[in-house]
Amino acid sequence: MFQICDELCYLSKNMYNLCNYTIRQEFFKTQKIKKYGDLNKELKSTDAFKELGSNSAQMVTKILCKSWKSFLVAVKDYTLHPEKYLGKPKIPAYKKKDGRFICTLTNMQTHIKDGYLYFAFKRMKPYNNLIKSNVKGHHLSTRIIPKGGCYIIEIVYEDDGNIQQLNSNRIAAIDLGLNNFVTMVNNIGESSIVINGKGIKSYNQYWNKKMSRLRSIAKTVNDINWTKQMQKLTDKRYFKMEYLMHCASKYIVDYCIKYDIGTIVIGKNDKWKQNSEMNKVTNQNFVYIPYETFINKLEYKCESIGINLIKTEESYTSGTSFLDNELPIKENYDKSRRIKRGLFKSNNGEYINADVNGAFQIMRKVFSNVTTNEIVGAYSHPVIINL
Repeated sequence: MFQICDELCYLSKNMYNLCNYTIRQEFFKTQKIKKYGDLNKELKSTDAFKELGSNSAQMVTKILCKSWKSFLVAVKDYTLHPEKYLGKPKIPAYKKKDGRFICTLTNMQTHIKDGYLYFAFKRMKPYNNLIKSNVKGHHLSTRIIPKGGCYIIEIVYEDDGNIQQLNSNRIAAIDLGLNNFVTMVNNIGESSIVINGKGIKSYNQYWNKKMSRLRSIAKTVNDINWTKQMQKLTDKRYFKMEYLMHCASKYIVDYCIKYDIGTIVIGKNDKWKQNSEMNKVTNQNFVYIPYETFINKLEYKCESIGINLIKTEESYTSGTSFLDNELPIKENYDKSRRIKRGLFKSNNGEYINADVNGAFQIMRKVFSNVTTNEIVGAYSHPVIINL
């Protein structure tokens, strides 16, 4: 099956580059991009289109047209707000000659039957009844995604929905960190929880150490920068992080359902990894933790349940005091009150976990009327959750 997936993604790459070439030439001449329908008419007689098949080839065209439209929107926005970007947006690039690209099989080429994935075209039929699926919604397509030394088969479906009527006035707030990967507080008097991040941190340290050794051997012995063993190790780390991010996000959603919490506020700063000012070791651990993946997984899970997820920047939350009912603004900021590692001291001498204080201040960023009177004892002793 690997060989067929590899060939399909190679043909998809050929179609991508041909389609991209056609769009680029038109853009350089007229500063406009060709429409999806015109591209299909022009390219349907080409070898790349025929070899991949019309359904999958049209999906490549659709993806590329969307990328070009996003590029034009980004360029227009860049001229107005360049500070939002790390650099000027670039036109969609070609894929490498020996590269691969996502191959999308429509629901005319694949379908779900009796809990298994079935293929409608001859070359893939030997693999019918092999891939199990618990998809219950309307099947839209199947994607073959190249990922280093393997291929991931994704089933895309429309969720029938399991929207629950949760109380939007019951709020949870999340502060993301390193040793405490997730610190979650609430306004309903339940204990705060901390999802332990030391396992994630430890695995990243192991990966960095192994990769450094393999990189050194590859360069010294063979004068190359990448090996199959390095790719295998990277793939292993990717799947490990995906699993942990899924577990963490699922725990939070299940927690909200259990306690009828309909709103989550999460702190997220744009470019926080690019602008990190930590020491070298801490920074290495920080940038390798996939916070964006976690937020994306949490977002789609919340959407499927009916939980309102609010993302907010978290400036001044670590140095302002929740216990003193301070707003997280510059005038109240005094980080010297964070007297010990993980401990914050209020103005009246009361102690609180520093990450719990930060999470409550993130909540206050959006809901400024939240006070300590509503949350008696909820911040005293956070419960540690190990993934």
